[in-house]
Amino acid sequence: QVQLVESGGGLVQPGGSLRLSCAASGINFRVYAMAWYRQPPGKQREIVARIFSSGSTTYLDSVEGRFTISRDNPKNTGYLQMNSLKPEDTAVYYCNIHRAGNMYWGQGTQVTVSS
Repeated sequence: QVQLVESGGGLVQPGGSLRLSCAASGINFRVYAMAWYRQPPGKQREIVARIFSSGSTTYLDSVEGRFTISRDNPKNTGYLQMNSLKPEDTAVYYCNIHRAGNMYWGQGTQVTVSS
């Protein structure tokens, strides 16, 4: 059974940092692409960052230079380092892994950026 468990969300002041983690189990994590999505209140879910099995990455324009996606394959864990956070980054953040038509989601973790 595939499980993705996110952690690391919380309340942070504007300009602060958080690191989200996504621990995968029941799957050969290293061969999957991994992505972080977010869903702000009242809005649609959007992709924030993606890292392929090769290690190459892509980012949403609005987070480029502030967020960094990474993965530790031996630990079956992916990360999203978020710096210089803004109130508009407030959302539920979801971990996603996908390969060849198979896709799995975590339960989500709340990130709130507010003073």
